Amino acid sequence: MKIAHLSSAHPRHDIRIFIKECQSLAAAGHDVTLVVADGQGDETRGGVNIVDVGPKSGGRFSRMTDTVRRVKEKALALKPDVAHFHDPELIPAALALKKAGIKVVYDVHEDLPRQVLAKPWIPALARPLVSRAVEVMERYAVRRFDAVVAATPLIRDRFAGWVPIAVDVCNYPILEELLNDTRWEDRADVACYLGGITRIRGIGPIVEALPEAGVRLKLAGPWSEGGLRDEMVKQQGWSLVDDLGVLDRAGVAAVLREAKVGLVTLFPTPNYVEALPIKLFEYMAAGLAVVASDFPVWRGIVDDAGCGLLVDPQDPAAIASALKDLFADPERARAMGAAGRAAVQKKYSWAAESEKLVALYENLEN
Repeated sequence: MKIAHLSSAHPRHDIRIFIKECQSLAAAGHDVTLVVADGQGDETRGGVNIVDVGPKSGGRFSRMTDTVRRVKEKALALKPDVAHFHDPELIPAALALKKAGIKVVYDVHEDLPRQVLAKPWIPALARPLVSRAVEVMERYAVRRFDAVVAATPLIRDRFAGWVPIAVDVCNYPILEELLNDTRWEDRADVACYLGGITRIRGIGPIVEALPEAGVRLKLAGPWSEGGLRDEMVKQQGWSLVDDLGVLDRAGVAAVLREAKVGLVTLFPTPNYVEALPIKLFEYMAAGLAVVASDFPVWRGIVDDAGCGLLVDPQDPAAIASALKDLFADPERARAMGAAGRAAVQKKYSWAAESEKLVALYENLEN
């Protein structure tokens, strides 16, 4: 089957899109092309043809118009059997592809109507109205698509009944990348945070907690809000932060081999409280104890595995207390890390999720 994955916003080597989904489908024997917009040119990697429609230019509006148009035109020129798109802004383009006789799969990474409620660039009073409008738009469009691939079971359930096929393909880690035999004694007494860095992903309370905890932080990921890094640099806790920037997969694995504790303290926004953040499972796979937000869904994972401590993510004192507890009791932290690793090997690996994705395409082919 000829498949075109489409993104107007994500980086070409995005973990979920390229490394996991595209390469899994290519390994299953499909002809897979990934259309991106970054100006880095075309390439072939991991059995996947990456086609570049040129860099994004201008602001958000330009990306949602000109860039979307270029992605749509390239997808039409490719004439795939299936167009599998990853950005909500591509919904109008996907509807046009469907009208052209191409099967369409909508990959829903996040609960968009709930995500809108926390968007800082939308005026607060307007967010509920925008959220409702987005939900109506999604419902209209999805009824015309062939399938939805959802990043969590809860998102899948929201689309069930609107589309012929709705399947959850969770963003669990590729174990081969992260499992290692690093002895606990050989790890440093440091914590880490991996992933996009924003206010609502908890960077402020984390930095504030570090002096009280007396713990050094390895920080890796893109700063996604203007001025936020400058604000954090002025905090007392910044002297305990190693800002490593954006790392490749080998760099991420190196940090996970070094650290003993992983932080995933996202704020309780409507979108995050029911999410399954990849960093949580990456920490677990690598044998780190975790300090995580005390959300019901996350509590079920962390308590069931016995792999870490849950905190109020907006309370620096609570984060500091959890870090102090773990580093003061290394045997307890080591046991939590081992328990998390065992849970990931048993329940939370990409191997089973890739099988669900490949099975979806078998259904679309029939």
